[in-house]
Amino acid sequence: MTAYDPNDVTLTREDWVADQARRYESSGGTEGTDMKGAPCLLLDYLGRKSGTWHRTVLIYGRDGEDYLIVASKGGAPTNPLWFDSLVEHPEVHLRVGTERFAARAEVLSAQDKARVWPHLLEVWPPYADYQKKTDRDIPVVRLRRAG
Repeated sequence: MTAYDPNDVTLTREDWVADQARRYESSGGTEGTDMKGAPCLLLDYLGRKSGTWHRTVLIYGRDGEDYLIVASKGGAPTNPLWFDSLVEHPEVHLRVGTERFAARAEVLSAQDKARVWPHLLEVWPPYADYQKKTDRDIPVVRLRRAG
């Protein structure tokens, strides 16, 4: 397992997401912070196979002080790679705007997901279409600030 260094992470393979992650980070969290009006955060997570730190950009919602992310992968039949890594290594690092902090990831129960899902659809309405496109139940992950 590699020690965490926010300046030594592997960016997602998706070019447009990697470009947004670079802009978000290089601006200190003042640019690239949304996608079509929806708020975005940077998620740094430990790869379950590689043991190295990776970074992606994700739309988020809120539940009190916690952040919520959706493992939608656009309605693909499988979960995104970052999700499988979070299940195995729930200790993550976030940049939300100008703030960077450690957090812990937790997959929501069906009951908790049902409670927050309407809010997440307000943040990003396409989640409803993504769920219709796939047979899997799209997971929602709570990110709670560490400490």
